[in-house]
Amino acid sequence: MAVLHTNAASFDKVINQDVPVLVDFWAPWCGPCRMLGPVLEEVEKDVAGKAIVAKVNVDEEADLASKFNIASIPTMIIFKKGQGVDRASGYMPKEKIVELIKAHIQAD
Repeated sequence: MAVLHTNAASFDKVINQDVPVLVDFWAPWCGPCRMLGPVLEEVEKDVAGKAIVAKVNVDEEADLASKFNIASIPTMIIFKKGQGVDRASGYMPKEKIVELIKAHIQAD
């Protein structure tokens, strides 16, 4: 599987999974967001089958960004069964993101 690009129409379906879902709120003009993109591709490979990695473009989905109080980007939120359970802002190395996700894979 690859990193999912989601929008308002598919968002609820994406976050209501039996596995943790990391959603990256980003924008194409954001330098740290662009740096994070390839890192999230690697993260997705590491957690494939155990978690889902998705992205939301805040320029195209302002209502979603507002709903989740996204004040700065990139912001990543981990959802479990549709509920936001953890969040992190700013660029993070792959290892830290994988750690963040794995904490919620075991926390069932």
